[in-house]
Amino acid sequence: MASASETKPAVLPPETAREVIDPKAYAEWNGLLDTFDRLRADTPVAKVMPDTEGLFEPFWLVTSYDEVMRISKDNAGFLNNPRPVVFSFNQAIEFSRAATGSDMLVDSLVVFDAPVHPKYRRLTQEWFMPRNLKTLEDEIRALAHRTVDAMLEKGGEVDFVKEVSGPYPLRVVMQILGVPEEDEPRMQMLTQQLFGGQDADLSGTGMENMTPEQVVQLVAGAVKSFEDYFAQIAEDRRANPTDDVASVIANATVDGEPLPPRDMAGYYIIVATAGHDTTSASTAGAMQALANDPEQWARVKADRSLLPGIVEEAIRWTTPVQHFMRTAAEDCEVGGQQVKKGDWLMINYVAANHDPAQFDNPRKFDAARSPNRHLAFGAGAHQCLGLHLARLEMRLLFEALLDKVALVEPAGEAKRASSTFVGGLKTLPLRVTPE
Repeated sequence: MASASETKPAVLPPETAREVIDPKAYAEWNGLLDTFDRLRADTPVAKVMPDTEGLFEPFWLVTSYDEVMRISKDNAGFLNNPRPVVFSFNQAIEFSRAATGSDMLVDSLVVFDAPVHPKYRRLTQEWFMPRNLKTLEDEIRALAHRTVDAMLEKGGEVDFVKEVSGPYPLRVVMQILGVPEEDEPRMQMLTQQLFGGQDADLSGTGMENMTPEQVVQLVAGAVKSFEDYFAQIAEDRRANPTDDVASVIANATVDGEPLPPRDMAGYYIIVATAGHDTTSASTAGAMQALANDPEQWARVKADRSLLPGIVEEAIRWTTPVQHFMRTAAEDCEVGGQQVKKGDWLMINYVAANHDPAQFDNPRKFDAARSPNRHLAFGAGAHQCLGLHLARLEMRLLFEALLDKVALVEPAGEAKRASSTFVGGLKTLPLRVTPE
């Protein structure tokens, strides 16, 4: 039998390769899950080649849970640098190089490798641990109840994304960063442009088919606006430090030196954006699933011990961060394929979190699912820094919802965002009946 090094790599057919990187495929969702099921069974690791020379660099698509977990944990074997940590077209990479001198528009925790990454992560790690977050719990609980009350005051039918799952985590994170409430719409818009630039509605352009160049220019504009805004926040926190995470970042030192401006801006941006957009997506996903399953809604109302299960299952079932890219540090074998040093790999969390080898009936939302070792927060050294905050926010919000809402039902078609990176619902029409 031939070894992996002697066999030709498995290469995806062009139409499948296009689907893997098509934002609209992620909006369709069920069709994409069908594709991942087929690939996982036949070629769990396969090469994705561009139709057109120069469109993007070839990469390996990894769809099996075990291999995604392995790569996520092996931060020495699979690097976040120097190639982009999110799938990017060559045109976008060239634009970034010209603008910043780097393949990535933002330098943040997600793009650093050791020894830099652990030094930067330690700056705020304690702040995001449960012991410190406990001091915020009453404040977040009160916000959760105010948010649900405001939704119910609308009466009858609401867009849950617009009224609840969008503004609630946004307010939490903006309080952490000292952003005034009147600036929150601007922060939301910039986040949508950064993560949802491929979606005509979220980008604010109304353009259904933007070119890669148009998308990256939109994203670059959002990054610049974020940088300018948080430079003012940092200046204020250096002059008037408080006990919030914004002050920690503004006054941080690494190896005795203040953070370079680009690194500091990247730190603020990752907290400001990933800190709320992903939680919003998971919260909306849970509410969609429960609205479609009144028996499960009633079961959770009657048995609050299922609440932690709702949170974990929502995060798995929704998988807001849909992929990351890694670069092989050395020649290695992944899923029977020979990967060369410098090769680019897409670890697809959507595919991993719907792997039937790990999750029984993975498309079913099951609040009682146990165990639930999902990969939506990543794994290893780069596991999501804000995972405890996300879980706390979701738990407190669903406590308020279960207390105040007797019945929740669909009131129209829910729509997903067209995005290959951070995804989730952009609209969720619901009919809510108060207690």
